[in-house]
Amino acid sequence: MATEEPAYKVVERDGAFEVRDYAPITIAETLVRDRFDDAGNSAFNTLFGYISGKNEERKKIAMTAPVRQEADADGRYRIGFVTPAHLSLRTAPQPTDPRVVLRELPGQRVAVVRYSGRWTEKNFREHEASLVAWVKSRRLSAAGPVVYARYNAPFIPWPMRRNEVMIPVMAQGSSTN
Repeated sequence: MATEEPAYKVVERDGAFEVRDYAPITIAETLVRDRFDDAGNSAFNTLFGYISGKNEERKKIAMTAPVRQEADADGRYRIGFVTPAHLSLRTAPQPTDPRVVLRELPGQRVAVVRYSGRWTEKNFREHEASLVAWVKSRRLSAAGPVVYARYNAPFIPWPMRRNEVMIPVMAQGSSTN
């Protein structure tokens, strides 16, 4: 059975790079203060608890992909599970763990680079740099934080893992996406 992912429309494709339009999505997230490479593992049990029934409805929620990771201004990492498409901020079960917060991300245009390999800060930074350069070459401007996205379970061999770096963007001189 395939793991659900947020739907998107590809606006532009250039090798490993894409520009995509996403509809709004709802995420369950938690903040952790840990090293980049360890933040996802630190947050996993908290978020897995939410989708396993630690919510007001005691309802199990299907695991989706990707698991999102982004830095906040205080040096913490915001780790998020995307909820299935049929759930919204209004209809998703409320978490009972105060460390889990539901948040809706608005529809947005996102530049993406896709790569395989290990989930390391070194790999992420390398691909982030290439995406930033590609975004500039397309005369786009960042419109939000950089997101590191992991699509596979940890037991998947690293050469077969799908990872992405994502940056919300807008055309230079635009005031909307």
